[in-house]
Amino acid sequence: MNPESHAPKHFLWSFADAIGTITLNRPERKNPLTFESYAELRDTFRALVYAPNVKAVVVRGAGGNFCSGGDVHDIIRPLLDMDTTGLLAFTRMTGDLVKAMRGCPQPVIAVVSGVCAGAGAIIAMASDIRIAATDAKTAFLFNRVGLAGCDMGACAILPRIIGQGRASELLFYGRSMSADEGERWGFFNKVVAAEQLDAEARDWAARLASGPSFANGMTKNQLHQEWDMSLDAAIEAEAQAQALCMQTQDFRRAYEAFVAKQKPVFEGN
Repeated sequence: MNPESHAPKHFLWSFADAIGTITLNRPERKNPLTFESYAELRDTFRALVYAPNVKAVVVRGAGGNFCSGGDVHDIIRPLLDMDTTGLLAFTRMTGDLVKAMRGCPQPVIAVVSGVCAGAGAIIAMASDIRIAATDAKTAFLFNRVGLAGCDMGACAILPRIIGQGRASELLFYGRSMSADEGERWGFFNKVVAAEQLDAEARDWAARLASGPSFANGMTKNQLHQEWDMSLDAAIEAEAQAQALCMQTQDFRRAYEAFVAKQKPVFEGN
């Protein structure tokens, strides 16, 4: 993937200062997803594995809302006419988006404002860091449309972020979680006024982009892989990961900068 020439059809992509920005861009409908945008998002995150120039990724929505989930007309209505084979192909495809987000080495920051519902809430959940505007309303609303809350990894990931009881509440009732609740519960890393949201996100992304990107990718990998490891296995995995990081030039740069009483300039190798 060439981050500077990547030109998706179903959302906006920009790249500057080592930061890739995905903007869901159907503001007139609060940025719902379609079959095509699901697939293209999945393919973009998969391609980021081979885009070392991208150090961090920001996901945001246009027009004051994050994402209203699957488009009622373009997705939900056609699903009613599918057989089991077609439905399973769809649900596996949407789950593959979460796998791709968790599998790319770049930290992903969700920038959440306004409506963040259904699959939109899942995209925020699957990100590494979540920053919200005070008006953010996040709802895992699958129950409200007659479906189970176990969608796209929600029953695996959400309890690890906010705890089993709170995740159960959101998934059983499908109610909206306010920005304040989200911050208190640990879903949001920070909540700011809507007019400050983009600047706050740029600051968080810039700090990631200027960091040791090889090591950051290793941290993300271990955070993901250690979910189902024993403590002994996790400690051994981290020992191996850290030994690899100790062979990087960024590790040497940090030492040399410390000796020289300077701030290290990381290059990702």
